[in-house]
Amino acid sequence: MSPTPREILITNDDGIEADGIHVLASIMRRYGNVTVVAPLHHQSGKSAALSLDTRLYLRQIKDEPGLREYTFNGTPVDCVKIGINECWPEGRLPDLVVSGINHGSNCSVASLYSGTLGACIEGTVYDIPSIGFSICTHDPHPDFSPVTAFADTIMEKFLACPPEKGVYLNINFPSIPASEIRGIRMARRGYGRWVKEFDTCKDENGQTYYIMAGHFENHEKEGSIGDHWIVKDGYISIVPHRIDNTDYSEVERLRKVWEQ
Repeated sequence: MSPTPREILITNDDGIEADGIHVLASIMRRYGNVTVVAPLHHQSGKSAALSLDTRLYLRQIKDEPGLREYTFNGTPVDCVKIGINECWPEGRLPDLVVSGINHGSNCSVASLYSGTLGACIEGTVYDIPSIGFSICTHDPHPDFSPVTAFADTIMEKFLACPPEKGVYLNINFPSIPASEIRGIRMARRGYGRWVKEFDTCKDENGQTYYIMAGHFENHEKEGSIGDHWIVKDGYISIVPHRIDNTDYSEVERLRKVWEQ
């Protein structure tokens, strides 16, 4: 008897119309049955946000052997939740949650804001192995060859040695031709932040409004294992993130002060 195919839930934060999610779905069909539940509209920067007190509509737009596609007018986390709750029979969870391919870097501090990774957090909450893919360009029609060239290597290793419980993987691809990729490197989240984060504008009534902008201020020396440097050097970076972000050594240090 042949084994039951894997059930793979895919989402993103760029929305159902983004190129990246359809490239990702075509890759993942090699590994099982794919169910895409994608935001109806762009949801970048939503992190692990939920749509509370909002009417949410799940609409199926494709149904063919091995591939189902739905839109959902919520956040990436909403999409994972509705997929888990409505797209499989009660008691059956997807075997994998895969998020992306994000158009834009999720290195360094961007990982805190990322809706792509918010979806991975939600999958990990359900103890489902979860992985996020990002390509470091905001081009709406990028060259995805770095992803397609290395996807099978990454997925084979991911399936053979999945992250431990409570951990998901954040993978960032340089936006360079696949032939120029130097390899795959494990990394840690880089250290830096965005500064001068708003452009000031005037509306037609003369009122001031703000558009988020800014630039990344790097706080690490070149050659570190921060993910943004790894990618800049032409490698694919892989950062394992843990959803329990408690600092246990700090718990012990502060206990001496607080617990008297």
